[in-house]
Amino acid sequence: MQYRRQKSLAVRQAAAELAAARVHPAHYSNGDESRFRFENISGDNDPRANNAPTYVGNFTKCLPHDNDGFLINPSDYDDWVRATDSGEQSEIAGLRIGPGPFQPNGDFEYANPANPNSPPLLNWSHIYTDPPAPGLRAWESQGAGLTFDLEGPDAQSVTMPPCPSLDSQELIAEMAEVYWMAICRDIPFRNWATNATPESARNSLKRFWWFRADRTEDLNSVTDRLPGSLARRRIFSENGATPVPLEKLFRGVTPGEQLGPYISQFLLIGNTGIDNAQSITDGQIAYGAIRADQRVRIACEEVDYMQNWNEWLDVQNGADVRGRESYETGYRFIARPRDLATYVHHDALYEAYLNACLILLGLKAPFDRGLPFQLADYKDKQQGFAQFGGPHILTLVTEVATRALKAVRYQKFNIHRRLRPEAVGGWLYQRRHGNGTVRDRLAALTNMEAAFSGSSQLANVIEDRNGAKDNWLLPMAFPEGSPTHPSYGAGHATVAGACVTILKAWFDHGWELKSGGSRFAYEANADGTSLFDVSTIYPDTLTVEGELNKLAGNISIGRDWAGVHYYTDYIESLRLGEQIALGILEEQKLTYGENFSLTVPLFDGTSVRI
Repeated sequence: MQYRRQKSLAVRQAAAELAAARVHPAHYSNGDESRFRFENISGDNDPRANNAPTYVGNFTKCLPHDNDGFLINPSDYDDWVRATDSGEQSEIAGLRIGPGPFQPNGDFEYANPANPNSPPLLNWSHIYTDPPAPGLRAWESQGAGLTFDLEGPDAQSVTMPPCPSLDSQELIAEMAEVYWMAICRDIPFRNWATNATPESARNSLKRFWWFRADRTEDLNSVTDRLPGSLARRRIFSENGATPVPLEKLFRGVTPGEQLGPYISQFLLIGNTGIDNAQSITDGQIAYGAIRADQRVRIACEEVDYMQNWNEWLDVQNGADVRGRESYETGYRFIARPRDLATYVHHDALYEAYLNACLILLGLKAPFDRGLPFQLADYKDKQQGFAQFGGPHILTLVTEVATRALKAVRYQKFNIHRRLRPEAVGGWLYQRRHGNGTVRDRLAALTNMEAAFSGSSQLANVIEDRNGAKDNWLLPMAFPEGSPTHPSYGAGHATVAGACVTILKAWFDHGWELKSGGSRFAYEANADGTSLFDVSTIYPDTLTVEGELNKLAGNISIGRDWAGVHYYTDYIESLRLGEQIALGILEEQKLTYGENFSLTVPLFDGTSVRI
């Protein structure tokens, strides 16, 4: 027993030393926090005097804003950053939040000050009747990046390159993409090739400089020329003449994402269950003797949110209007982008990847060739179960999720603090409606405004969607808009990157998806009532790696479909999650006596062997 105790200690120490040997990188932001300033406001008592920062390029949701959408007091943002960096609950609890009114000490004014349980008074801009006026939302887990873990890379030992600056050509292109996604939100995936709106999107997006090879020399913002920015740049057109290829429209870029149907098979099919009780096209996933349905609730079509200024302003001031979206009766397969947005609005953290694991086990997908216990029982004399079997991978795929969340929370709250797309939409609204002072404060968006008004024709489409000239607010799929944490990186995408990396490591990633020995490719029909075989339409080989990468992309870009994230949030966060998963695999390998290996395909197309 003494030997076992010492051996156990040695293994834990080896894992700790492996983790400690990882270099903690420097973290760099895009510099927007100090770049944009208020004009020369006179008066010693004005908190925005002395050219204080406006923070218009950063996340300010839940802090108090004035009627034009700017921070009432930039010091509120400074206090928020300091409290977040400290992680002290008392400091966070002392922050100003919401629209006010506030007492001189910064606390709320209350309906009944004598009652300690009295709710605060809240000066909302929108008039609420049914449902009634909302309460406040708090920020979400801003201290998570300060926590420690007992396995895997430390939350602060991985990093992301700077996100696009507010005045960058990259952001102009990303926002154009997000606007077009909002416009195309209700068009069935099956109809994209024949519908005029995706065709208009393809012809509009081809004009943006970031997507054009011939405009490389014109990329001159602070971040456009950074190596990290250029490495993730997508070229859709050589000179702005040819439309964006349909197979690249609103898709991810990792291996397999642009092959086959838009939606991953792992979000559509089920498994056959006990005694082959069902077909995979039933969309039922057996969880032991029970089952879960792949169909989603049907959010009402053509119903968007935050399309008037007062609603937008209240949401930026922290109005808690969650749960006020509208649904039709019933459920359907993911047939339209809004269905995907609904999925990622309500999904449990690792839901999609646990489902994918169960589907792969049901398909009898082979494990990685480097794993043990894959010979016939009469040869191996043991089966994988607690180690190297179904329960092992089912546990492991979920184990990485919260580690990924902690790492991305550090990037969100402590490094980048990037504003959400909805906030950019608000600033564009003010570029069209604000007075001269307001417009000058938002001069960084001059090129974006010109690009949308020009040959891209995007301005006309936005105004038509919102029903008013010069209303450039971003139509949102959720009443509450984004979550109450910054945009970059993305929690969904980081978790996707981590969980999918685990699955690609465990299963034979080059195996072609088959059921009963036959290859398949399914897509939902236009109304989502059933799945139909499109393997003759898409002759591409759908592999474990490709469809898992597509799953990660669907979940991540599903948030873009809702209007709450950008493309860069997706791609850089996948890579962040990948780093977390690889670190956990490296450390866990030390705990097993068997001689085994895992070959892991990476999102950049290379692979690593553990």
